[in-house]
Amino acid sequence: MSGTGTSEELGAQSARARALALLRIRSRATAAAILPTAVAVVLLVAGAQGRAVGSGWDTARWAVTACAVVVLLLAAVVAVAIVRARPAVSPTVPLPEDAAPDLYRLVRDLADRLGVPAPSAMALTPDCDSWLEDRTHPSTRSAAGPGADPGRRSAVRTRRRVQAAPVLVIGSPFLWWMRVAELRAVLAPVVAGTGPSAHPDIAAARRFVRGLDGAVADAAAPVSGPLSRVRRVPRAFVGRVALLLLRSCRTHAAEMERGVAAAASVRAQGVDYGLRIVAQEQVGLAYAGWDRLLTRVALPAWQMGRWPSRLDAGVVSALTELSRRDRLADGFTSRLGERPACDLLEEPGAADEAASLLAARLFHGGPAETGPDWSPVDWQQYPEEVVDRKWRTEAARLHRVLDSMGTVPASPEGGSSDDPDCAVFPMDATVPTLARVVEHLAGRCGSGEELAAGISAAVAREEAAAQQPPAGGTSCPVGARSVAHPGTDVLDFWGPDLLPLFPLQPPRTGTELLADHVAAMVCCAAVDTAGAAPGLDWLDGPALLVGGERRADLGSPVLSLVEDGDAGPLRSWLASVGVRTDKPVRLV
Repeated sequence: MSGTGTSEELGAQSARARALALLRIRSRATAAAILPTAVAVVLLVAGAQGRAVGSGWDTARWAVTACAVVVLLLAAVVAVAIVRARPAVSPTVPLPEDAAPDLYRLVRDLADRLGVPAPSAMALTPDCDSWLEDRTHPSTRSAAGPGADPGRRSAVRTRRRVQAAPVLVIGSPFLWWMRVAELRAVLAPVVAGTGPSAHPDIAAARRFVRGLDGAVADAAAPVSGPLSRVRRVPRAFVGRVALLLLRSCRTHAAEMERGVAAAASVRAQGVDYGLRIVAQEQVGLAYAGWDRLLTRVALPAWQMGRWPSRLDAGVVSALTELSRRDRLADGFTSRLGERPACDLLEEPGAADEAASLLAARLFHGGPAETGPDWSPVDWQQYPEEVVDRKWRTEAARLHRVLDSMGTVPASPEGGSSDDPDCAVFPMDATVPTLARVVEHLAGRCGSGEELAAGISAAVAREEAAAQQPPAGGTSCPVGARSVAHPGTDVLDFWGPDLLPLFPLQPPRTGTELLADHVAAMVCCAAVDTAGAAPGLDWLDGPALLVGGERRADLGSPVLSLVEDGDAGPLRSWLASVGVRTDKPVRLV
C-alpha cells in the first residue's frame, strides 16, 4: 500500500511541477509585456527628482513611455482575447441527474471510495471512450437552458463558479454493452482524475493552455462582414502570439496530463482492480463492434437519409454476433444475464435516440433534427427502408450512366450488332435488366473503365448537391427532451466548421463503386425474380437473404466481372439462386 501511495505521490508531484512550469511561462510573458512600462516609470521618476535631465533624456523618456503604452495596449488585447476565447467543448448529450439518478449515485459512491470530488455533471458521447472535461468557462451555456427564468440562470452561474469539478463524459456504447460492475471498474481511474483537477496550480495551468488553444482557433476562424479586413489584422496578431506561447507550453502540458493520469490510475488500483482487467477486455470488444456497426450498418442508412435511432441497442446485437463468430470473444455473451449499465438511466430509449442522432452528425454530417429527408429508422424497418432502397438507388444510377453512354442496342430479334465482340441484348438496351449490365461488362465494347468513371462522377455530383451547412436547433430528436435540453445545440461550441467532424469512410475508387453498383443490381434481380429478400447483418450491414439464409458469396463473382470481364462465375452464381437476368427490375 505504501508503494502505491508513493507512486501516486510521484505522479501528482510531476503534474504539479509541470503546472508550475506552465504558470512560469505565463508569468514570463506578463513580465515581458510590462517591462517597457517599468523602464518608463523609472525614467519618469528620475526626471521628477531632477535626475537624468537634458534633451536626450527627455527624448528617451517620451519614446520609452510611448512604447510602453503601445505594448500595454497590445498585451491587454492579447490577454482579453485569451481570457474570453471559448475553449473547444466535446459534442455530447447532456445527462442531468433526474435522467440518471442511479448512475449519479454510483459515480458519487465511487468518488467517495476514491477520496476525490465527485464530477459536477455527466454527459454521453457516441464513442467508446470516457474522460473528464472542464466546462467552467464563462462562455459555456448554462445547464438551465435558454428558456429558464433569470433567477434560476443566476443560481446556475453561481453554482458553476463554486463547483469547479469537471464533467464526466461516458461513452454511450459502454452503458449498453457493459454490466454495472464492469462500468464502475472502467470509470474508476477516470473519476479518480477529479482529485488532481482540483489542485489550484493544475487548474490554473489548464485554464491557461485552454485559453491559448481557444485564441488560436478564434484567430483561424473566417471573418465576414464589411470590416472583415480591419478585424483580420488584430486577430492574426493575437493568433500568432497565442500560437507562440502554445508551442512553448506543449511539452509541459503533455507531461502534466501524463502525471495526472498516472496519479489517477494508481489511486484507482484499490477499487475493483481485478474486475477492471476483465472490463478492459470488454472495452476492446465494444470498440470493435461499435466500429463495425457504424461503418457497415449505420453509414448506409445515413447515406439514404435515414438515421438508426437505436445504435447503442444495436451494438449489443453486433457484439453478440461477434462473440458467436469469433473464438476469442467466445463466452462474453454469458455476461448478458447480469444487469446492464443502461438500467441506471431513467429512459434508456431516449438517451439512445439522442446519442444516435449525435453520432449521425459527428460521423456523417446529418442535420440536427428530424425532417422530410432525414428521419429515424427502427431496426425492424431497416431491411425494407434502407437495404432495399439502397440497392434500387444504386441500380437506378447504374442504368442512368449506361443510358448516358449510349450503349449499343441489339436487334429486335436478338441478333448481333455490327461488332461481334460487343454486347448482344435480348431486348431494348434501355430496359433495366441484369443482362444488360452483365453483357456490357463482359463484352469488349464495354471496357468497364468508362462505366466506373461515369458512376464516380454521378456519385460526386449527388454528394455535392446534398451537402448543406449544418442545421441549427436542438441536439436531440423528439422524445429525448428529458436527456438533452431543448434549444441547445451540442455542436455550437465547434463553430462554423462543416460536418462531419469525423468522417467514417475514405474516398472509394471507381472500381469499388462499380462493384457495389453491380452487386446492388444483382440483389435487386434476386429479390424481384428469385424470391430473395433484403436483410441486415449486424457486422456486415446490408445482406441478401435466399431461403432465409444470408448469401455472403456474391462479392467474388462480381469482382471477376468488374475487374476481368469474366461473367462465368457470376452466371453460375445466378443459376444457383435462380435469378432471371432477362426480366426488368424495379428501380427507384
